[in-house]
Amino acid sequence: MNRLIVALRDRAAQAPDAIALDPVVEPPLSYGALWQRVSVRAPQLAATHSPAFPVVLDGDHGIETAIAELALLAAGIPVLSLPRFFTADQARHARTTSAARELTDDPATAPAARSPLPPATARVTFTSGSTGDPRGICLSAGHLSGVAAAVVGAVGAEHAGRHLAVLPPGILLETVAGFFATLLAGGCHVCPPQARIGMAEPFRPDFATLLTAIAELRITSLILVPEYLAGLVAAMAASGTRLPELTIVAVGGAAVSPVLLTQARALGLPVRQGYGLTEAGSVVALAAPDDPPDSVGRPLGHLGVSLARDGEIVLTGAVALGALGGEPPSSPFATGDIGRFDDQGRLFIKGRKSNLIVTSFGRNIAPEWIESLLREQPGVLQAMVWGDGLPTPRALLVPASAGADLAAAVTAVNAALPAYATITQWREVAAFTPDNGRLTGNGRLRRAPIRMAWCEREPRFIDELDAATFRDRLAFLAIPQVRAGLAGTISRATYLAYLAEAWQHVRHTVPLMQAARARLGHRPALVAALDDYIAEEAGHDEWILADIAAAGGDAEGARRRAPAPATRAMVAHAYDTIENGNPASFFGMVYVLESVSVALAERGASAVAERLALPPEAFTYLSSHGALDREHMQVFAGLVNDLDEPDDRAAIVAMARTMFALFGGMFAAIPLEEVHVAAA
Repeated sequence: MNRLIVALRDRAAQAPDAIALDPVVEPPLSYGALWQRVSVRAPQLAATHSPAFPVVLDGDHGIETAIAELALLAAGIPVLSLPRFFTADQARHARTTSAARELTDDPATAPAARSPLPPATARVTFTSGSTGDPRGICLSAGHLSGVAAAVVGAVGAEHAGRHLAVLPPGILLETVAGFFATLLAGGCHVCPPQARIGMAEPFRPDFATLLTAIAELRITSLILVPEYLAGLVAAMAASGTRLPELTIVAVGGAAVSPVLLTQARALGLPVRQGYGLTEAGSVVALAAPDDPPDSVGRPLGHLGVSLARDGEIVLTGAVALGALGGEPPSSPFATGDIGRFDDQGRLFIKGRKSNLIVTSFGRNIAPEWIESLLREQPGVLQAMVWGDGLPTPRALLVPASAGADLAAAVTAVNAALPAYATITQWREVAAFTPDNGRLTGNGRLRRAPIRMAWCEREPRFIDELDAATFRDRLAFLAIPQVRAGLAGTISRATYLAYLAEAWQHVRHTVPLMQAARARLGHRPALVAALDDYIAEEAGHDEWILADIAAAGGDAEGARRRAPAPATRAMVAHAYDTIENGNPASFFGMVYVLESVSVALAERGASAVAERLALPPEAFTYLSSHGALDREHMQVFAGLVNDLDEPDDRAAIVAMARTMFALFGGMFAAIPLEEVHVAAA
C-alpha cells in the first residue's frame, strides 16, 4: 500500500476526529470520515477503471476532488491532472495523447486502445513546455509520496497546521508539497473553491481577497509562485495587515528576487525559496529560515544533486518514469538549469542554460538576472529579456497598474547593471498568461511563443490591441463593483441593478451593428462578420429580462426604467462614433464587451450563483456568453488581424480605450452591496 494511504489510514485510527479537509464553503471532514470515504471509493474505482489508462481530474479545489485524488491513488489508477486554465486545445491534446478516461466513464463504452503509459504510472502531469503542445510527464506513486515525505522531513511535522491550497488545482507542486505533505504530517488541508480566496482567475488574482482569506481562515502554511508572493507583499504593505499565524511560506516555480524575499521577511512572512521541476516530482531543494535570500537551500535528500562542468544541475535517483511517447529519462538527469553550491552545500540558481543571451560583444547574460531586477520595480508586473546576437539586451514589460511608470523602472534597473547588460530598448505589452500561450501553469515564461509574437516579426494587430488597452483593462478591473462581481461578493440587489443596466445597452447591440453595416457596405469581409454577429445577438436583450425575473426582480419595470446617465453616455458615444467617425471603430466596442463578458461569465456568474443561491435560469445571459464570446474572440482576432489600414486600427484602439472607461463608469454607478461570508 502507498505510503500516503498508509499514513491516512493510521491517522484515521489514531486521531479520527482531527480535521483533515476544510473546504470552507461546507462542513470540514475529519480524518476518520475521510478514510471511510476513500476506503469505500477506492474499490469502486478499481472495479470500473484500468490501471493502464489515466482518469481525468480537472475540478476546483474541494472535498470531492481530494477524495477522488486519494481514492484513485489507493486503487492504483493513474490520474491525468488537468489544470483548469488549460485551453480547450491543450486539454484535448492531453486527453488524447494519454488515452485518458473520465471519472464517470462506463468501462464498457471505453474505446479499445493501447496504453501509452510506462508501467507503474500513478500520475500524468502536463507541462506547458516551450512548444504549443503540452508535454505529459509520468510519475510513480512511490516517487510522489517519497517527495512529499522528503518535504515533511525538511520542514518538520510541527508546521502541519492549516495549509491553504492557493496554487490552481492540478498543479503538481500544490498536490505533492501541499496536499500530500499536509496529510502525511497530520495537518489540515484547507481547500476552498478558488473564487472564495480571490483566485478565480489565477493569472489575475485579487490579492486583497487572498490576504483577507489567509487571515480569516487562520492559515499556517502556503505555497506560492513569485508573482503571488509579490502581490501578497504589496497587499500587506498597502493595508497594514500582518499574518502572524503563518509558520512557512514556500515559494517556487520560478526565480525569486532576493529583494522581494527581503521585503516579505520584513513584513513578517516566513518565506523560504525552493527549487524543483516536474521530472523530479516537484521539489528538489528548499531553503532553511536562515539561508541567504538568493539561495534555494540544500537538496532534500531523496535524490542526488550535483553540477556538470558547465554548471548545469544534474540529478541522480528518483526522477520521472518518462514522458508520454518518449524514452525513460537518462540517469543522471540534466535539468537545463545553471547553478552553484556554496561551501555549506546550499544551492543557488543562476538561470536556464538554454536561455542564455550571447550579445554581439560576446558577453553571456542570463535573462532571469535582469528580469528579476525588473520585477522588483513597483511598476512592473512581468518582464521578458531577450536579444541574442544584439549589442545589448531588450525587454518586454507588462505594467502592474494603470499608472505604472515603466520608463522609470528601466532607468532604475539600468543604474544597477553593468554597461554590457543595460536595456537599451523596451516595449510595453499585455500580460503573459496560459490563455494566450505565453506562460506555464507555474508562472514560467514560455519564451519561444513570446519571441514569435513580439521579437521575430511584426506583431499581429490583436496583440497590439491587447497591449494598447492593457492599462485601460487594469483600471476597469480595479473598479470595486467589478472586483466584487468577479469574486461573487455582491448582493441580489446589486446583481439585479447590473442586469437592468446590461439590458439598457445590450438592446442597442443589433441597431449599432446595423448602423455600422450600413456604412461598411463596400467592405464585404466586415459586412459578413457583422451579419454573423447580428444573427447571433438578436434577442439577447430578452434573455436579460428573463434573468431578472428568474432572480426575483421586476423585468417589466426594468424595461420601462430609463438608463443610468453612465449607460446612456456609453451608448451615445457608440452611435456618434459609428455614424460620424470611422464605422470600423465598432469592433473596438466588440473587443471590450466580449472580452469582459468572458470574465464575468467564467469567473463571476458561478461565484454569484453559489453565494446567492440563485437558480441557473437567473444566469442565462452571462452563462451563454461565456463560451459564445470566447469563440467570438477567436474569430475577432482573425478578423482584425486582416485589417491593414492604419486608420481602421487607430479607430478600433481609440474606441476600445474609451469603451473600457465608459463601461467602467456604468459599473461604478451601480449601487454596491457587498456580501461578506464569515470564515469557517
